[in-house]
Amino acid sequence: MSNEINAGSMADIAFLLLIFFLVTTQIVEDKGIMVKLPPWSEDEPDITKLNKRNVFSVLVNAQNQLLVRGEFEEVANLKEKAKEFIANPKKREDLAEMPTKAIISLKNDRGTNYETYLEVYNELKAAYNELWSEESRKLYGKDYSEDLPIHMRKEIRSKIPFVLSEAEPTAFGEE
Repeated sequence: MSNEINAGSMADIAFLLLIFFLVTTQIVEDKGIMVKLPPWSEDEPDITKLNKRNVFSVLVNAQNQLLVRGEFEEVANLKEKAKEFIANPKKREDLAEMPTKAIISLKNDRGTNYETYLEVYNELKAAYNELWSEESRKLYGKDYSEDLPIHMRKEIRSKIPFVLSEAEPTAFGEE
């Protein structure tokens, strides 16, 4: 004589548990670097119009060393060098007119550590953030932040546009 166990409600219980875990589970989103990409174009970019004095080139090799405008540099000094370049790319004495043609070019080796890449990117972004805050204090008497109305932020960013060009990483020995 075999006693059968009624398993008819087992499917209902499993379904309820599934619903419970789906509703109560929080999905953690990975946060990355917010970068606005340029629109797609089939045309090759015209690099002949680029003036070298307007380009602040940062190269990071596979040993995580920086070459800034042809000279070895430490990550700790990068923000100040970038600020100086962005604020005064032509070595003008008059800083009343902020640059709109300054370009920061960042190129990494394929062997560059991601941590180093983020450090370098954060230092370059911090240079812009400080310049935007300085300009905001000069114009409006308060720091550049999310609390600043959007039209004021747009005005500051039109005077000091964030232009960071990232070239495709290369392998060691590649040109």
